[in-house]
Amino acid sequence: MLTDADLQALWLTVRLATTATLILLLIGTPLAWWLAHSRSGWKKPLAAIVALPLVLPPTVIGFYLLVVLGPHGPGGRLTEALGLGALPFTFWGLVVASVIYSLPFMVQPLQSAFEAIGEWPLEVAATLRASPLDRFFSVAVPLALPGFITAGILSFAHTVGEFGVVLMIGGNIPGVSRVASVQIYDYVEAAEYLNAHRLAAVMLIFSFLVLLAMYAWRPGVRKAA
Repeated sequence: MLTDADLQALWLTVRLATTATLILLLIGTPLAWWLAHSRSGWKKPLAAIVALPLVLPPTVIGFYLLVVLGPHGPGGRLTEALGLGALPFTFWGLVVASVIYSLPFMVQPLQSAFEAIGEWPLEVAATLRASPLDRFFSVAVPLALPGFITAGILSFAHTVGEFGVVLMIGGNIPGVSRVASVQIYDYVEAAEYLNAHRLAAVMLIFSFLVLLAMYAWRPGVRKAA
């Protein structure tokens, strides 16, 4: 039986993953579109920056976020000036960290989906006098729908599974930053293995179902597109 603390951690985890995924869709879509179509010399350096979270240890990302968003960092001074306070050890600090840490899981599938469309459908739409914005929403988005679903599910699932970066930037505050992965860590540290097993089993089943949904939906979405 899950405890109230477990349910609180699960709710916080789902809330964090949902918020981060929605923000990633807003940020990652134009970024992936630009990477898919740009011939700028900045394309490769920017693609490498986007992919950094795939190879950097989460503690490194968390450390630099603490430096930047802390009271003496440039981000911290900006948020203080805006009246938002310091972001570390808050829910929105977790959101910022999650968006950065899961960025490649949103951008790379979308970039591949946009590149797979090719130029021909967009050129045909242009000959029909469709504006660039109309071509994007009427042609590119429907054709790239499988990529959007894959990117959204992967970003959501990856955020749910975060541990190191959320522990560094959010600490372990009940109801504020204690997500499910941190709750499991607390149980193991306290040698409460039965409680850890129950919560870990919930996370395992949830992650499996999320990924199963992605693989089940992709063929149908591709066929419809």
